[in-house]
Amino acid sequence: MLTREHFSELETRIGYRFSEPDRLRRALTHSSYATGEGKDNERMEFLGDAVLELCVSEELFFRFPHMKEGQMTRNRASVVCESALFEAAKQIGLGEFLLLGKGEDASGGRHKPSILSDAFEAVICAIFLDGGLEPARTFIHRFVLPLLHFGETAFEKDYKTRLQELIHAKTHGRQVTYALAHEEGPDHKKVFTMQAVLDGEVLGEGTGNSKQSAGQEAARVALERLEAK
Repeated sequence: MLTREHFSELETRIGYRFSEPDRLRRALTHSSYATGEGKDNERMEFLGDAVLELCVSEELFFRFPHMKEGQMTRNRASVVCESALFEAAKQIGLGEFLLLGKGEDASGGRHKPSILSDAFEAVICAIFLDGGLEPARTFIHRFVLPLLHFGETAFEKDYKTRLQELIHAKTHGRQVTYALAHEEGPDHKKVFTMQAVLDGEVLGEGTGNSKQSAGQEAARVALERLEAK
């Protein structure tokens, strides 16, 4: 059971105190836990997604007055997608606070990107309903927008794609491969370490709750190293 102390801890992490904590509780309630129709966070995800898109669109529109509509759309998509919101949710340890049914909890639901990203959108909704647009915007600016790496050429592709394009340009077609270095933890809470490798040389290493996310982190590290040269 989520206690008031748990609420306080999460509120401290996100930098917002709820006047009606039940809004936060519902945002954290997965359908596997809900005791009745309409008691879970699914409707809140819907509104939270709309608030998120508005705030990201607003940032792009005013920060980059010369960016074309198609570029803005692609840049927005890169930060409102499941993988980006999953990373944002992990920043605040959102999985610790979810209300899940026993089966979902046992199967690793607290670490599933789909569940965490949906709950993150629901938290945005809870803040919006409790305090209005301004605190919701502040929350999004703090935890979501930094993942976009804004710039006039703001990234719209995943790290693996960007790394391969960079390597291709420098080496005329050599391919980056990804190797599992090791994995640890129980089946429902695995942590993977992947390496980005080029001709036997490790370009970068990253960890994650899935091989895909660990591979993306390895590619990000490799990109930073190569672009710094």
